[in-house]
Amino acid sequence: MSVTLDPADVAAAPDPEADPPGREIKGPSATGGDLRRVMRLAYELARTDFKLRFFGSALGYLWTLMRPLLLFGVLYFVFSVALKFDGDEKYFPVALLLGLVLYQFIQESTNGAIRSIVMREHIVRKVDFPRLAVPLAAVMLAGFNLALNMIPLIIFFLASGGTPMLSWLEFPLLVLYLLIMALGPVMLLSALFVRYRDVEPIWEVILAVTFYITPIFYTLSTLREQLGADESRFFFFNPFAVAVQQGRHSLIDPSHPSATQALGNPAWIAFPFGLVLIVFLAGVYYFVKRAPELAEEL
Repeated sequence: MSVTLDPADVAAAPDPEADPPGREIKGPSATGGDLRRVMRLAYELARTDFKLRFFGSALGYLWTLMRPLLLFGVLYFVFSVALKFDGDEKYFPVALLLGLVLYQFIQESTNGAIRSIVMREHIVRKVDFPRLAVPLAAVMLAGFNLALNMIPLIIFFLASGGTPMLSWLEFPLLVLYLLIMALGPVMLLSALFVRYRDVEPIWEVILAVTFYITPIFYTLSTLREQLGADESRFFFFNPFAVAVQQGRHSLIDPSHPSATQALGNPAWIAFPFGLVLIVFLAGVYYFVKRAPELAEEL
């Protein structure tokens, strides 16, 4: 199955004869000056990848629901029936599933973006289009899966006795935070990988470290029991830990402390937020700078 792009989104290749002799001809920019066009192209690329993932499968798109349901079912049984976790926080099995869903979004978006420009070399080298659409498509694809994974999560939450809460309205803000947190590394990694292939294994190590220092398979109360209240707060200088903790607080149950409560001082939330912003701006700067040169380096 091939990628079909709207002819209106694809500009004609620049004519070298139109430029005076000696003038440097730059490649396409990151956005091409039209952000809506970038979003359309990224959506088409993401939709095509989503279709190709289950092409030829007997169950097709049902696997997008069956796979997380099976995984969540096993984890739910282990932590609610076999281990019978009984901590201060309610609905821990569902809180565990939420942490895994959010981590999967970060993992899929960044891992998918690292090789995105290299994997689409045939498009990058031959078609004049905004380069940002390529890694952005990886984030959109991960977003599709995040939305679908929330369905079995809600099912297990309601089956556990949970009820919808007004704080669920915070979910769009949580998604926005995750998007900004993912886009920074996505732009950096996709542009860096074209020149430095060591980026991929280094990022895999960073993701693994992030997974284990984030309270996913354990709760804040467990962390405080083992390390103490003062020491445990340093875990939440990790921006992803902030997303998981705030998600559990607003989406699962208020018995899970909020991110600011986990930090102990609301002012300290500026550190993870600031780190996300710095990485995002660095990603924008580096990708915009390198975008015109990407095709030449492939």
